[in-house]
Amino acid sequence: MSPLILGIETSCDETAAAVVEDGARVRSSIVASQLDTHGKYGGVVPELASREHLRAIVPVVREALEQAGVALGDLGAVAVTEGPGLVGSLLVGITYAKALCFAKGLPLIAVNHLEGHIHAVVMEAGGVELPALALVVSGGHTHLFEVSEAFSYRLLGRTRDDAAGEAYDKVAKLLGFGYPGGPVLDRLARYGNPRRCPLPTARMKGNALDFSFSGLKTAVLRWVEARGMQDEIAARRVLARHGAPTDDEWLAVTPEATLDLIASFQTTVITEIMRRVLAAAGEIGARSAIVSGGVACNRGLREAAAAARAAIPIHFPSPGLSTDNAAMIAAAAQNKYLRGEFADLTLAARANLTLAH
Repeated sequence: MSPLILGIETSCDETAAAVVEDGARVRSSIVASQLDTHGKYGGVVPELASREHLRAIVPVVREALEQAGVALGDLGAVAVTEGPGLVGSLLVGITYAKALCFAKGLPLIAVNHLEGHIHAVVMEAGGVELPALALVVSGGHTHLFEVSEAFSYRLLGRTRDDAAGEAYDKVAKLLGFGYPGGPVLDRLARYGNPRRCPLPTARMKGNALDFSFSGLKTAVLRWVEARGMQDEIAARRVLARHGAPTDDEWLAVTPEATLDLIASFQTTVITEIMRRVLAAAGEIGARSAIVSGGVACNRGLREAAAAARAAIPIHFPSPGLSTDNAAMIAAAAQNKYLRGEFADLTLAARANLTLAH
């Protein structure tokens, strides 16, 4: 019988559990979001995130097992994110996973969060051609990896400052769209003309495959300061406090010039990302490319990848598997299970864990 693996993911502000069969068939996937908790603070508050994980972990795991129609005794192993992430959040998932394994005599598998994002694509695509170029792009990460046979990894480039998703959320907050504002900028970008508001790009010294988005964020700040936008920003902040505004409601308080700025910001970020993805893929002779992480949901990025007419296929996960989830953790654990790579009960959270073998 194919192994059933329970995945647990608590690296940031989502409490997630999933049951995956044979590394490919998702039997259940449950995610409890903390957006309502952190939104009022304009970002994730680590201490609050840990407390919310403590409240949610038991019911989330229980629901994942019930939805999958399995009991703990049916599992082949428990997989848990060991890092990178917020140390307090990671500890909740790791401690709970270790307790389950101790109580039921199950193997424990430690999974790198970044590898999980890569396997979200592999799981849905039914495999990808290797070597592959993988971009993990989210609020906390913007990393390029070479993925070789047997899923070994080599870091090719990474952000030197803000991650792409972090830059989106900071610019959205600056413009009054609330948190998390990245998806709002993505939706509104299509209403603006990026050519009317050109923004600078970073000139990288050293590794040309590294990213930098802090200068772009500063350019947006200077643009705002030079134009006295306090009234429109205040109007959007009021709107942001009332649920999830529609595009029409946002457009009513967002002038054309600001829409042009948003369009330019999005175009600049996506151009920088795609330029490096294509360059890195050519450099390593990749046979396929993977784009995963929360920013992989971005409509503009998906359209740019489709329009690039790359010589290799570029794979994206479905939106539900782009953001943090536990199905990707269970999927990434499959090969470790088959190789017998199990962790012991001394497993600790590794907030700054890297992915490179």
